[in-house]
Amino acid sequence: MSLKHLTTGSTCPPAVAGLLRCYNMRFCPFAQRACIILAAKNVKHEIVNINLKKKPEWFFEKSPLGKVPSIELDGQIMSESLVICDYLDEVYPDPPLHPADPWRKGQDRMFLEIFGKVTGAMYKVYFSRGDQDILNKGLTDIQAGLDPFEAELMKRNTKFFVGDKPGMLDYMIWPWMEIFLAAQRLGGERVSENRFPRLFSWMEDMKKDPAIKATYISPDSHYKYLLSNINGSPDYDMQV
Repeated sequence: MSLKHLTTGSTCPPAVAGLLRCYNMRFCPFAQRACIILAAKNVKHEIVNINLKKKPEWFFEKSPLGKVPSIELDGQIMSESLVICDYLDEVYPDPPLHPADPWRKGQDRMFLEIFGKVTGAMYKVYFSRGDQDILNKGLTDIQAGLDPFEAELMKRNTKFFVGDKPGMLDYMIWPWMEIFLAAQRLGGERVSENRFPRLFSWMEDMKKDPAIKATYISPDSHYKYLLSNINGSPDYDMQV
């Protein structure tokens, strides 16, 4: 396991036969998706952290597009967070994370697509580079993107989107919700709980889940990382 993020000129750690490996970046929400599912399924695995600004030369053999997450098992490679998470849910079926009903599963898939508005707006924040107008537009767009999820929780009237326990939809959107409370501090104001009462309650319940506890990053750490990224020098190893 590599706690520090490996960089250009590094050597790939030798793999262990039969042990699943996840290539990760500590503050990447896409990679956190995979880490959450690995924790939720209690899958024995190791983590190799990658510096995405100065990627190791060998990393492109592990991820053709040079992105995280990517998983490796006995020389076989798989990339893309949703693909990986669905694979893990099939291979390690306990606990099942998708609704058993095909219609409800389709609805959750639809909402994952809708959530793209939030992830897209988050990148405006990441790459605002000190431009307050771009930053504020990104934060405004994030909140607008969350409105349908507040309404959907109200409509479903459940603790989590899937029911009494977190499911795939809950886990797939969580990483951005974790970042959001830190990101909105960049705009100098806090989001009112009056706008998102269900989502705020959902977030508090999510933080009690063992898989979330295992992968959780505090708002202060997210905030410091966001600042370092906006300044052009992302501090991947601030927690090492």
